[in-house]
Amino acid sequence: MPVKLQKTTVARKDPRQQSWLLIDARDQILGRLAAKIAMILMGKHRPQYTPHVDTGDYVIVTNCRKIRLTGKKPQTKQYDHYTYHMGGRKVVSFEKMMQQKPQEVIRQAVRRMLPKNKMGRRQLSKLKIYPGSDHPHAAQQPRIYPLTPNPKV
Repeated sequence: MPVKLQKTTVARKDPRQQSWLLIDARDQILGRLAAKIAMILMGKHRPQYTPHVDTGDYVIVTNCRKIRLTGKKPQTKQYDHYTYHMGGRKVVSFEKMMQQKPQEVIRQAVRRMLPKNKMGRRQLSKLKIYPGSDHPHAAQQPRIYPLTPNPKV
């Protein structure tokens, strides 16, 4: 009896296969939303997913000002970075970050879920985040990506 050989297909980067998806972040939980966005940017939502090829889609996130955190995290969560100077550790609370740069909250959450290499930085550049409901990408004809509503926490 002949042995059946399994075939493995390796995806190639084809910019024509990349589509634009629109995600409304209104009343979504930050971590769950970031995980879904990271999967789309990496291309894991497609059957042609190949780890060393960027097969992900472009993602437009609107209404990032209206995301939620669970529990006491809105009062306790902090973002910090280091300026590489003496005493250069900067700490910003979540509430202050949402007032100043709400799109940076989602960008940092997604960035930490992507690969830490050149391809991860390229995938992050396909993420477009806007605080309001309008965006300048109407010419790309983005499809609305359906998200399940989060339970009330």
